[in-house]
Amino acid sequence: MKVTICVGSTCHLMGSKTVVERFQQLVEQHHLEDRVELSGKFCMGKCGEGVSVTVDGVHHAVAPSDAESFFEREILAKV
Repeated sequence: MKVTICVGSTCHLMGSKTVVERFQQLVEQHHLEDRVELSGKFCMGKCGEGVSVTVDGVHHAVAPSDAESFFEREILAKV
């Protein structure tokens, strides 16, 4: 599974660093290093909706406060 998090300036201001760090922790915690690939990308063209995250190409907007529940729902439940 490929998970891409926007690290462009708008998403950075909305907390993308927090989302990245939390996803990294959760991947390690659930021992998914060989099943989930985390990557960053500059501007994904959805500025203003929240931190842009794609999971296998499907776009989502994630708030840092929802990073863990998003991970459980969209990543953990599908690997």
